[in-house]
Parts: sequence; structure tokens; C-alpha cells
Amino acid sequence: MTALVVVLAVALAVSAGVIATLVTRVRALESAAQSTPAPVPAAAEDPTDGSLPRLVAALDALSLGVVVADADEVLGFQNRSAQAILSSRDARTIINRAVRELLVAAVRGEPGEREIDLFGPPKSTYLIRAVPLGNGVAVGGGSVAVIEDVTERRRTDQVRRDFVSNISHELKTPVGAVGLLAETLRDETDLATIRRFSERMSLEVARLSRTIDDLLELSRIEFADDLFIDETRVGDIVEDALGRFRAAADARGITLKSVGESGIVVAGDRRQITSALGNLIDNAVKYSPDGATVTVSARVNPSGLALSVADTGDGIPSRDLDRVFERFYRVDRARSRETGGTGLGLAIVRHVAHNHGGEVSVRSKEGQGSEFTLVLPLGTDVVEPESPVDDSEVSA
Repeated sequence: MTALVVVLAVALAVSAGVIATLVTRVRALESAAQSTPAPVPAAAEDPTDGSLPRLVAALDALSLGVVVADADEVLGFQNRSAQAILSSRDARTIINRAVRELLVAAVRGEPGEREIDLFGPPKSTYLIRAVPLGNGVAVGGGSVAVIEDVTERRRTDQVRRDFVSNISHELKTPVGAVGLLAETLRDETDLATIRRFSERMSLEVARLSRTIDDLLELSRIEFADDLFIDETRVGDIVEDALGRFRAAADARGITLKSVGESGIVVAGDRRQITSALGNLIDNAVKYSPDGATVTVSARVNPSGLALSVADTGDGIPSRDLDRVFERFYRVDRARSRETGGTGLGLAIVRHVAHNHGGEVSVRSKEGQGSEFTLVLPLGTDVVEPESPVDDSEVSA
């Protein structure tokens, strides 16, 4: 997009006469409508006049906003994108003022740029660049401003910075532990100590591997590189997600229970939705006591499909509820290390919801358990359930 801005600025500078001709022609038409026809400068009769409609169409096709000011510092031409941006409620005052100030400065030979943050909602960021137009031989100079929505670019930059910061922090601990254990083992001769330290090294390496896997999964989902939207029967997604944790649940006598409407069709990326639901089930199993029940339900509500995972574990303190979806945030770090958690599972769920235009929420009470609900858009078809599903159980 930056390259496009540069190219556009250069092209506009080279085509200064053509753009200014447009401004002059518009003013001439306005004068003609009010009184007698206004004389059209010689530049308006230039052979380039034949390309004017194509130039206007090209500028209107751009996602960038383009605004032109003449040598008298009067704003003239605006392409469609500029009109849409400048007429929006949030931008009407702030961006209009910035565009005018930059255009006036550029007319006086002072190119410049300014970044504007609009706090919405939704939050957005615009980058405005203004440069002088030509040397004024035919039309007396002027300036042009380009308005670019850089919201997504800034978000991507922030994600990249967070990723680098998080990965350096989270990988430092297991890598340091492995290094320390290896150094200790180098001169150790007691077999029992060697065995104990070797097992600890294996655990740290496994933790490191899980963290890397979750980081890669989160990175892939955040950028939605391979999002494939299709319509899938929710019962198939639930069965797939439950199947991944049956062995772990069975080892602790935990019952995995599926209730609701399995015939509902959801519109989304099956792999991502299964990953999100799997992370919710994984957390429920990890933080439930032995012999407990984890319930997965599928219901239709006014917002779409609601997939809920409820457990009867320790619950989440109210002070932590607003932060549980942050990357690497752990309510109980000691227990998270014990259960092998990476602190990325709920962040993955949140981004899957975002990718699908949905949302995820949590209700929890200490000592009674938690319920996480993922809301996703419904598909256009509804598949009749093959068998009654209310209170059906999937034995782990």
C-alpha cells in the first residue's frame, strides 16, 4: 500500500496539469450554471483533456482518498474514497482539518504527513500525505493529499511486536531450564540423579514444543492466512473436538457430555472452529476435579450458533475474568505449569471468534466452575439430527 501511495503521488505530480484541468473545468461548469459561461483557460483545451474521464475513473477506483487544492488554497476535487472518509461522522472534524492544513502547507511548498487516530468504535488510523503539484506553468500550482486507512497495518505491526516480545519471554524460561539441567548433568555420576534430571529435561522440552506449536497456531489464526469458509454440521465439529480429549478425560474418570442441537449448520472454517472448541474442552478437562463432568452444548440464539463448554472446576476469580483471553495470561501460573498449559489456548479461541465475526464470553464463579461460550454465524442450511441428542453422553 505504501508503494501505491508513492506511485500515486508521483503520477499526480507528473499529471498536475490534467488534475488541475479537472478542478478548473468543474469551476467553469459551476459558473456557467449561475451566470454566463466562464472562460476556460488554455490548459483546459490541452490534448490531455481527452484522458480526463479515465483519470477521474482511475482515481475513483482507488481505496486511497485523494483531495486536490488549487494555487489559491481552495479545496477542489475529491475522489469517492476521500468523500466517504471525510463525510464520516468520526472523521468529519479531525481529518478534514488535518487535510486542509497539510494541503495549504503543500501549496506553499512544504510537503508533509500526519497520522490520525480515531478511537471509534471501531478504532481506526489514517495516514495523510500532502505534496505540491507541479511548477504551476499551466495552472498556477496547487497540491494534492492522499488519505490512507492504515488501521490493519498498525494492527499487524502491533501483533508482530507482541509476538516477538511474548516468544522471547515465554521461551526463555524452558530454554534456560534445559541449559541449567544440561550443565548440571555434565559432571554428574549418580544414576538416580541423572535419571531425575533427564526426566525434568524431557518435561521442559515438551513444554517448549507445546509453546512453539501454540504460537504457530495462534500466528496462523491471527492473520487468517488460510481461512476456508464452508458450511459444516456442528455435531461433526463437536465429535471431532471431544475425540481429541477422550483419553485424557478417561484417565481421570471425567465424563464428556454433549447436549443440544447437533443438526445445526455453522458457516466457518472447520479447522479453526474445531481448534477453538478443542482448546475450551482441554481447559475444562485440565481444571476439573477427577470424576467430574464437562458438558458441551450447541444452541441457536439471536446472534447465531452458541457453542458452550461448562465445567465444575475451581472457577475463575472475578478480577481475572477480563484478562483470561490475553496471550500468556494465566490465572494460576503454578497450576498451569503443572498441567502443561501454555497460556495461549483462550487467545486462540478469541481470534477464531474474531475471524468469523463472532464473539467469545465467559461466566464463572469460584468454587462452582466456568462456562465459556463461542458464538458463530449460522449456515444457510439446517441438517436434521440423525438421532436425538438431548443429554447424549460421550464416554471418555
